[in-house]
Amino acid sequence: MMMQAAAAAAGSQQYPAATLYVLATPIGNLADLTYRAAHVLSLVDAVACEDTRVSGGLLRHLGLHKPLIALHQHNEHEASVGLIQRLQQGERIAYISDAGTPAISDPGAVLVAAVAAAGLRVFPVPGVSSTVTALSVAGDVQAQGFEFAGFLPTKTAERRTALSALRNSPRSQVLFEAPHRIKALIELLGELCPLQKVTICRELTKQFETVYTAPAAELPAWMAADSQRERGEFVLVLHALKAESAADSDLPAQALRALQILAAELPLKQAVSLAAEISGAPRNKLYELALAQKKAREDQED
Repeated sequence: MMMQAAAAAAGSQQYPAATLYVLATPIGNLADLTYRAAHVLSLVDAVACEDTRVSGGLLRHLGLHKPLIALHQHNEHEASVGLIQRLQQGERIAYISDAGTPAISDPGAVLVAAVAAAGLRVFPVPGVSSTVTALSVAGDVQAQGFEFAGFLPTKTAERRTALSALRNSPRSQVLFEAPHRIKALIELLGELCPLQKVTICRELTKQFETVYTAPAAELPAWMAADSQRERGEFVLVLHALKAESAADSDLPAQALRALQILAAELPLKQAVSLAAEISGAPRNKLYELALAQKKAREDQED
């Protein structure tokens, strides 16, 4: 039934031969596959994919049987050569990644560039993208556009440098993270940009989907409250920095961290006084920051 509906909905468009179709697939919920994507998959001569086991399951769900060609980050250059030869013989080829839109923190860009350089056509078949999905529920009303940062470096020093460069942006920053590093990332967010809101999206479109927005300083405690929150696939949106908060970003990380720890245990004025003494940061700036953090917590509770 689905394939008949897909043909009825998308069959009137032209789908030329000797063309690479870069096709988006669901990020967790098979119902998110578009009719057009299903129809294109039924037309192509072969499907190039990041993992033949994952893509084979998708094709079986659709009742399709197509040759599968592995093209992933370790063989993209070599596999592209063979695919170009097939395209030059007039075949239609689809490229799909394991989930979402290819070439966005996934393989595909090398293939697309090689096909275009060979003078062959590349057609997009749009659909789900975890980046856009996360942005749609972040509610970052002050952002002036967004930037895709993807996975930050894994080494601690490089990660800190990369995040420090992102945190002062007037645009939303979209980050990806693996489950085994998510705690380290949110702790670093809480240290470097405690007042900025972060939207954590976990297991988007799946049964245990979670979307939570809070100031970065509060995220470690939120995650620690439930061990299940560390599991799954994560997309984070670091909200744009408010113009009036720009001065706070000049405070050293040591001062921000000291204030965060002390304010959780001590009265506000005492926490500010000790944080200033420990870090050497201006007392007035720390006090303004502490008041803003307190208000942010109260707003979140309301």
